[in-house]
Amino acid sequence: MLSDATDATDDQRVLREEQLRRMLLEQKAIFDNASVGILFSKSQVMMRCNARMAEMFGYAPGEMEGQHSSIVFPSPEAYETFGREATPLLSSGQPFEKSAWQFKRKDGSLFWCRVRANAVDFEHRGSGTIWILEDVTNSLQTQLEVEAIMTNASMSILFTKNRIITRYNRGFAEMFGYDEHSGLTLPGRALYPSQEAYDKLGAEAYPFLSIGKPFQTEIEMRRADGSNLWAQLIGYVVNPDDPSQGTIWVIEDRTEQKRAEEALRNALLENQAILDSAVLGISVVEGGFNLRCNRKMEELFGYGPGEMNHLSVQAFYADKDAWEQARAATVRDFRSGQVNVSEYELVRKDGSTFWARLSGRPFDLAENSGRSVWLVDDITARREAAEAVARARDELELRVQERTAELAGANAQLQGEIIERRQAEARVHHMAYHDSLTGLPNRALLSDRLDRAMLAAQRFDRKLAVMFIDLDRFKTINDSLGHMTGDQLLKEVASRLCRAVRASDTVARLGGDEFVVLVPGIRTSEEAGQVAEKIIEALAESFPLEGRNLHITPSIGISVYPDDGGDVETLMRSADGAMYHAKASGRNNYQFFKEAMNLTAARHFELETSLRGALAADEFELYFQPIMDIGTRRLHAMEVLLRWRRGGKDGELVMPDQFIPIIEENGMIVPIGEWVIRQACKQSMLWQSQGMTPVPLAVNLSARQFMHRGLVESIRAILDDTGIDPALIEFEITETALMQHGEQTLEILGHINAMGIRLSIDDFGTGYSSLAYLKRFPVKKIKIDRAFIKDLEQSAEDRAIVAAIIALSNSLQLSVVAEGVETEGQYALLQRHGCQFAQGYLFSQPVPHVTAQLLLPRC
Repeated sequence: MLSDATDATDDQRVLREEQLRRMLLEQKAIFDNASVGILFSKSQVMMRCNARMAEMFGYAPGEMEGQHSSIVFPSPEAYETFGREATPLLSSGQPFEKSAWQFKRKDGSLFWCRVRANAVDFEHRGSGTIWILEDVTNSLQTQLEVEAIMTNASMSILFTKNRIITRYNRGFAEMFGYDEHSGLTLPGRALYPSQEAYDKLGAEAYPFLSIGKPFQTEIEMRRADGSNLWAQLIGYVVNPDDPSQGTIWVIEDRTEQKRAEEALRNALLENQAILDSAVLGISVVEGGFNLRCNRKMEELFGYGPGEMNHLSVQAFYADKDAWEQARAATVRDFRSGQVNVSEYELVRKDGSTFWARLSGRPFDLAENSGRSVWLVDDITARREAAEAVARARDELELRVQERTAELAGANAQLQGEIIERRQAEARVHHMAYHDSLTGLPNRALLSDRLDRAMLAAQRFDRKLAVMFIDLDRFKTINDSLGHMTGDQLLKEVASRLCRAVRASDTVARLGGDEFVVLVPGIRTSEEAGQVAEKIIEALAESFPLEGRNLHITPSIGISVYPDDGGDVETLMRSADGAMYHAKASGRNNYQFFKEAMNLTAARHFELETSLRGALAADEFELYFQPIMDIGTRRLHAMEVLLRWRRGGKDGELVMPDQFIPIIEENGMIVPIGEWVIRQACKQSMLWQSQGMTPVPLAVNLSARQFMHRGLVESIRAILDDTGIDPALIEFEITETALMQHGEQTLEILGHINAMGIRLSIDDFGTGYSSLAYLKRFPVKKIKIDRAFIKDLEQSAEDRAIVAAIIALSNSLQLSVVAEGVETEGQYALLQRHGCQFAQGYLFSQPVPHVTAQLLLPRC
């Protein structure tokens, strides 16, 4: 009987060893035949690499092994920079990923690779690192979803604090024979055969855990029923800075595998790390059937663990024709000894489709009809991004053609003006009393006609109305589509206004998008209201200009003589006040002047008056909103925002939308903006003196502030006075401000960049940018306007626009910040598209410096 039992045990052992050996052979085949480069390094020395890695770097098989890792980098500095990025993550047990990094081949030529790395065994620091490299020189815009695929159902995890079990997972309960709660509050001693074994473990673990280092051992442990098991025990403290907060223990039952595993352990760790770190689906195929695959492959196709094993590969293709075409191409490539690389639309388990890049090769090139290994990568996002960029490029070319046509028209107009100069003497009178763009009466002629109309109204006992018209959001159209389009729109508006009013009425343009209609000889105010309604109706229909249908609405303020004023100035001021009331009432409406409107005007005047002394009275405050690294969800930078505490410390907090337009209009934005820059630098230096690690502070520059002649010297003086590192300051400038002054803008940006201050484009996508200029501007970052983020989860169009902006930024080697991120769904989509940074209420509202400093890490 004893002999029979011994024979059975030996048979089981041989079977297990055979299974492990087969798995090792399959993993070695994947390693040797993978179409991506795979490297195992240890102590900065390249220990082992596959044929693809040697081929990528131009070395013969085995030639790279034993050489220092720095030989594949363009320079020692590049190698050191790479190490500074990778080492913190790998040494903390995290995977390292870089979508593009430049390397050097043996012949000295440079190329770009996507990099993925994992420590072979984090608990054993000296076990080395697995590196997976893919040549992406011709596809830098490819976006990959990177996700770890390591799972182990037999693993148990528990938490202890003060040597008491406080929490454990289902794996622990099943392994040790406890139910969901019975093991809680038990002493750790209950898991060990004796007090001596428990004390010995504590003595061995304490030197590591007490200084925040992980501890690992193999030890005999005891189940709830008193039986023993051999376990691999890994422990690490919850908080390395405070070991007393408790310890996490990871336990694996090693009773059955203990003897067989030791011989194969190192090889399995090395090869399993390759599979677990793979960002691609990996499958072993034979005879048209999927034998086995990694977790990433199952995730790509929507199958559960093991469900894809032994499935026909034909089930993954959209139809039989696609399958037969792919199979024929595979047979042709395999017979010629080549790797088969192709792109197909594949089908998931739920019937949905996605675009994939497939790369396959036989295990044995001499037996090309046998078993083969395949790598599958989801390239749906990359294709969508490429299509979006192509559309954007087509639109850009169309806009360039339009601009060229406009320039040609302007040149022709210039030639006409040369001829018209000969007739200038005859036109002087007309130009003095008419608007040069629309031909309408100007302010001088309107004033004259209004004087005459008031005299006629007195003579015939009638009334007259003055309508002040402002076009809603005209500035947005003018800034985004250009002044030539804006001017054409103003001409069309003037034409419709003339057709909408009576023959006896006067339509005048005061400048910009401000028009005035004089309606004389009316008996009641209702008649003026009827004219206003006709104007609103006339402008309601879209304006077809340059292949676009533009929409514009009016805000109309009406004053009536003699009720609202007895002279030109009073009537115009009353109509202007009523117009602002119409804007505040939702735009696209008309309002008659009421005395209460003077209160609004008075409020505006009162704010402007208070603002003139606010800076000297130290009433301004800085608020800060964090900008987060999407990859790590850690603080990257903070945007500096201005707030006005009117009346001092306990006064009313006035929001920026109420006072920023006022200080931009009256020019106070220049000294106040300089104050903001200086205070931001002082605050950063104060935080550093208090032992906090500084982060860059992003400060907004308005268009008026940016074009001020003393800006560059002012910034240089602030840097000298505060002693701040210029790299800790970023300036955010809107697209519109950048594009307004061409070469002058480029010169100013060059001076700021030379100081070491970073520059970024704010509200990107809401204006019109010339890519020719954009490439020349020394900007480092683009901020996507919150208008594209708000509906990102619902709008496919917004997702395409955001993807295109990110792809464009990557091609220009610019980083990207998404503004207005408020939901986890928006965060996930931005992370999937490769956006580096995010800002919004999901992380924090703007906060004062006292709260903001809590977000900063300590040195």
